Amino acid sequence: MINKDEIQKAKYLSKANIKSLAPSVFTEKPSSEVSKHYTHIPTERVIDDMETLGWKVIDAKEVKARKQSTKSFQKHLLTFRNDDIVINGDDGDTVYPQILLTNSHDGKNAFTFTAGLFRLICENGLVIADEKFEDVKMRHMGYSFEDLQDMIKDMVEKLPLTVESMNKMKAVELEQAAVLDFAKKALNCRFTDQEMNRISIDLDSFVTPVRKEDSGKDLWSVFNVVQEKLIEGDFDYRSAGKARKAREIKNFKQDMKINKGLYELALEYC
Repeated sequence: MINKDEIQKAKYLSKANIKSLAPSVFTEKPSSEVSKHYTHIPTERVIDDMETLGWKVIDAKEVKARKQSTKSFQKHLLTFRNDDIVINGDDGDTVYPQILLTNSHDGKNAFTFTAGLFRLICENGLVIADEKFEDVKMRHMGYSFEDLQDMIKDMVEKLPLTVESMNKMKAVELEQAAVLDFAKKALNCRFTDQEMNRISIDLDSFVTPVRKEDSGKDLWSVFNVVQEKLIEGDFDYRSAGKARKAREIKNFKQDMKINKGLYELALEYC
């Protein structure tokens, strides 16, 4: 039995750790529902190839199987980090680039690689989303280590653009009205328009930083405050006259969707 506390303390996950969190990663055969033309490439092979390139798994998740026939074949997420690649800000804000891989063994998903960031100050993960960092898909058919190597190399070569976008956000100072405007639009990344019409949120409280490192009015600080609260559910709201506390986002597909939308919104203010 794997101790979940030990997993949380580990810097990198062993395969046993990964299997306890997302067993579908290690499925050796595809679902019986795939076509005869489907080529099965186990996600475990990509783990090994990524480690050869210096990237190791630091997190693993899978969606809940909705029916028994999809169990062990469902969509899963692996987050990779390479400690040799780090962004050290002049202000002490350390950020680790990450690569997020999603896949499934039911024939419905290609390998999809997404660039991300891990911010050491608040230990939260961001997903990069702009025209320079579009998701990269690799089909199972024809998968090769060489193609993976080229793709990772291309993603790493674009990292200076990430530094550039971060610096732009840090250079943008927002008036309080703009901070609240950003926060209101950011909530739409989590709530639909219909839901927003039914709830009320104290925006001043919502944008109040959790820690002093995020107390600035620059866009990067505001962005991180809002991102963390949206994902962690660290805010209150009222619905139908009742006070409620937002729930933490645990579904990784929803997490990635919110993160992408928020990143795209922040770039509109640069």
